[in-house]
Amino acid sequence: MSVVSMRDLLEAGVHFGHSKGRWNPKMAPYLYGVRTNIHIVDLNKTVVCIEQAYNFIADSVAAGAQVLFVGTKKQAKDVIKEEAERCGMPYINERWVGGLLTNFRTVRKSLQKLHTLERMETEGVFEVLPKKEVRELRRKMERLRKLYGGILKMDRLPAIMWVVDTVREELAVMEAKKKGVKVVAIADSNCDPDLMDFPIPGNDDAIKSIRLLTAKIADAVIEGSQRREHLGETATEVARRTVITVEEEEKILFEKAMQMSEKYEYIDKGAEDE
Repeated sequence: MSVVSMRDLLEAGVHFGHSKGRWNPKMAPYLYGVRTNIHIVDLNKTVVCIEQAYNFIADSVAAGAQVLFVGTKKQAKDVIKEEAERCGMPYINERWVGGLLTNFRTVRKSLQKLHTLERMETEGVFEVLPKKEVRELRRKMERLRKLYGGILKMDRLPAIMWVVDTVREELAVMEAKKKGVKVVAIADSNCDPDLMDFPIPGNDDAIKSIRLLTAKIADAVIEGSQRREHLGETATEVARRTVITVEEEEKILFEKAMQMSEKYEYIDKGAEDE
């Protein structure tokens, strides 16, 4: 059974590309043709590509990989946040900060500052500080939240990055390539598919299209997470059974030792009677 149906793709408008004059010739293998000067995406290719991406993400997450969701354009912001939170993954939906991947050590310092400020607020430290200083600290905290709120719990570089609009998020894609982060992204008719490890041909402008494709990526993450949890439970069960087996073996050995002890006691007693 395919990850997404052709009907769902059509209803979400995934097949609409950009105008003919804005296309990238490298996208030719993924395009069906031109209608009223608009490139039409070949949805047969989309079905195949999203299935490949889905399986890759599910398998990777099951093995412990982390997926970073990226989309800062107006149509993608809310979807990126909702779907990333639904599957428990980090996200960037406001602005890509240069060096987020290539200089992650510095970014972690900003995350630590945000952690500290939030702890100060929670523990009531702001209540005893001068109002002017509190206002400044709150402004700093809000600015950090806007930039890094979605990656607050990202303690390491992600293994995979889901991107909506690689043309707009060019810097993010370039950093991902430098750091060996796999890029899974919507490949609209104006994109360069060579920059993506798993291009998914489709419309990266329509909200319905973005929501449908991003939701499928989130579903893949959830499936991978469930598999990982199941594997962890299985390993625990195997370990528990192993412990029980060892205990049973010890019990058997103890019973044999007692039987041998009784046997020798009987022999010794017989010798004394003689």
